[in-house]
Amino acid sequence: MNNHYTSERNFQMLIALMRAHGVRKVICDPGTTNISLVASLQSDSYFELYSAVDERSAAYMACGMAAESGEPVAITCTGATASRDYMPGLTEAYYRKLPVLAITAMQHPGRIGQLVPQVIDRSEPPRDVCRLSVTVPFPSCAEDEAMCNRRINEALLELTRDGGGPVHVNIETRYPTDFSVRELPPARVIERYVLGDGLPAVPEGRVAVFVGAHRPFDVGETAAVEAFCDAYGAVVLCDQTSNYRGAHRVLAPLVSKQDLAHPACCRLDLIVHIGEVSGAYMDVSAGRVWRVSEDGGIRDAFGTLTDVFEMRERDFFEVYIADVPTERGRGDGLMGEWREADAEARSRIPELPFSNLWMASRVAPELPEGCALHLGILNTLRSWNFFETPESVTCWSNTGGFGIDGGLSTALGAALASPGRLVICAIGDLAFFYDMNAMGNRHLPANLRVLLINNGVGAEFRNYSHLAAMFGDDADAYIAAAGHFGSRSPDLVRHYATDLGCEYLAVTDKTSFEAALPRLVDPEPHDAPLVLEAFTDSADESDALRLMSGLLADPKGMAKGAVKRVLGDRGLRAVKSVLGR
Repeated sequence: MNNHYTSERNFQMLIALMRAHGVRKVICDPGTTNISLVASLQSDSYFELYSAVDERSAAYMACGMAAESGEPVAITCTGATASRDYMPGLTEAYYRKLPVLAITAMQHPGRIGQLVPQVIDRSEPPRDVCRLSVTVPFPSCAEDEAMCNRRINEALLELTRDGGGPVHVNIETRYPTDFSVRELPPARVIERYVLGDGLPAVPEGRVAVFVGAHRPFDVGETAAVEAFCDAYGAVVLCDQTSNYRGAHRVLAPLVSKQDLAHPACCRLDLIVHIGEVSGAYMDVSAGRVWRVSEDGGIRDAFGTLTDVFEMRERDFFEVYIADVPTERGRGDGLMGEWREADAEARSRIPELPFSNLWMASRVAPELPEGCALHLGILNTLRSWNFFETPESVTCWSNTGGFGIDGGLSTALGAALASPGRLVICAIGDLAFFYDMNAMGNRHLPANLRVLLINNGVGAEFRNYSHLAAMFGDDADAYIAAAGHFGSRSPDLVRHYATDLGCEYLAVTDKTSFEAALPRLVDPEPHDAPLVLEAFTDSADESDALRLMSGLLADPKGMAKGAVKRVLGDRGLRAVKSVLGR
């Protein structure tokens, strides 16, 4: 046979991952749209191929074959109504939990509903014909390819998860005529483990636990993470919302968000990923990522996910500290690198302009013990992620949906739930006004304090590093939404807050802020909620971020062309003054 594997990359990945996940038996129905798969499988001796003319019969054949052999069985057909005839057999497989993999081929999705022959919509199969349905498009870029890889892995893993069952893969073809590929290109394999499985060994090298948004850790959970770090020389990379306070905590955004440097401590061999969405956008990478979560979901935040551990975080860490290889290297080498890089960066922080960043530097270390800090997304969260807070402080931000709405309301709910606890909310003006109705709630409690940073615009869009910066002042009108809500009116929020019974303070510079700071962080209860409105300028906000992001440099990052593209001439002069170069 002169033909080999198809040139279509999505089908190559499907075939390679079927091999990796042990899908050997395939029942092939005649057709054109699935030729890329069937013709490729014919040239691969790994697979056991069977032919069936009737798709309904093929699906039931797969049920019998899967039940008898105990192995997953694939069925594949062309487009049009052929796939509809799989449904009775897949329904049987669903209720009997039989691992049947239905692979249906499709033309370009833009043809659906356009009166194109043999094109039907399979995007929403009935709920009880498969446990999971994924679409695998034709990849046109690296990110497409990563998505296809992830979806295929997820589908194949689902065949045997929680007792197993049928799965549907809908894969796009462009009808290639090239079947000359002799060796399948490698495809990343993602494995899933549950407690009791034989687990992979922690690889040698740099190991970090990355904690996304997370509830506070209890004593036992902290002890387990700390023991893991002691055993494997690991660090715990955190942002403010991680709420991890063990000895191996590293507040990582400052070091990992430098424009002109990518320190070695940010380049890791293994990341153990726990928690949910991090809003820190940290530039850390690893050759392998292990995701640990009770949901067992495929969450590939770093693009190099290889293993998923469907178990409690504490159970994961306790399993790995129970059987540490005796030859395993210990010590604080990686922690020492992080501390050294962080200390160097902090030693270079210059005098910042009056801005969200400057206020974060002043307020963060002064926060009262045991308070809750609620942060607006993007510019505010980023600013406060650069400065450490006291260990007893818990930090929150609406990074789940990551929208501008709801920051004040979330803080209000927290304050009502814990009336004896101080809740401080730092929030930008657009987010404040978007959710300002929360201040009118008749349950507004005295333990809520709001730091409103009012620069009269969506400051995120005016920052030097944002895509909208290329439009300069032209971004204000429609991209950055300048000029709304009184254009930094000195009276609007004051009237609103005081009319609702709040204490109100306004500051316009560092001197007036320093005078108001003790009131904001006063650990004693107040008689009314507090609103502290700080008026800043978006240009100062951008300059402050530019300075904080240019504290470290390495030879490659300081290449003149790269620096100018990131910072511009003005920024380059500012950073050189900080670095003394």
